[in-house]
Amino acid sequence: MADKSHHELRAMFRDLLAGDRCLNAASVFDPLSVRMAADLGFSVGILGGSVASLQVLGAPDIALITLDEFAEQANRLGRASQIPVIADADHGYGNALNAMRTVNELEKAGVAALTLEDTHLPRPFGEQPPALISADEAAAKIRAALKARSDAALSIIARTNAGATTLEDSIQRTTAYQAAGADAICLVGVQDFDHLQALTGHLTVPLMLITYGNPALADAERLSAAGVRVVVNGHAPFMAAIQAVYDTLRKESGTDSAALPLGQLLSRYTLADTHSDWMTDYLTQGTAPR
Repeated sequence: MADKSHHELRAMFRDLLAGDRCLNAASVFDPLSVRMAADLGFSVGILGGSVASLQVLGAPDIALITLDEFAEQANRLGRASQIPVIADADHGYGNALNAMRTVNELEKAGVAALTLEDTHLPRPFGEQPPALISADEAAAKIRAALKARSDAALSIIARTNAGATTLEDSIQRTTAYQAAGADAICLVGVQDFDHLQALTGHLTVPLMLITYGNPALADAERLSAAGVRVVVNGHAPFMAAIQAVYDTLRKESGTDSAALPLGQLLSRYTLADTHSDWMTDYLTQGTAPR
């Protein structure tokens, strides 16, 4: 079978958005995982920003990864993938002009779509996350991203966190993002189907949900009927890989190192406490450095 071009993969993703089915996105992170996903029948994959931060930096998901580092990882997937891949482009790595550069780089890397979120990243001094930028600024980022793409088939998805604000504000935001030309709206923090309907009843563009396996949303038929075309349940494949690497190395080491669950592995090997101390020392108002 001939390799599909980046444009063909983008057209496939647009067909998915225009369809009537809700599909689960495979969490992929390297050439092997994206080939596995295609072989196992997935129609779409996603490269998560948190996964890229773990794999590239060994760091928590606190907006430390740079655009170049993320684009390099996306490019590795783009060379191998035969299914469309969505890139979690965080906040576009800055303002609207930075978002334009992000589109340029990720388009070259071969992604079929990218999400741009309205979270205030990186965390400003004295601010408690999650906080959102204004709807006007986020809508301007969407317009800039659309202007920056050279392949009109590349999908620009506006992402917002419904759990970080009020229902009324979420509705205002998604209305603005749709009006700005977003090809789809991605929602985080949806509680259940009643919440989903309240959040999206005014929208006409396709929807993407990040559910983290929320059982209250585990009904593909209802999601399809609600206009949801892509669901991301989390990033279990890479988490399983972390656990497997540790367990294998522990056995091969010949030491009496303890078996550790995933949460402890992530905390220890991403240096979570160190990063937390740095945030306390340098991002918190009224706290003297230690």
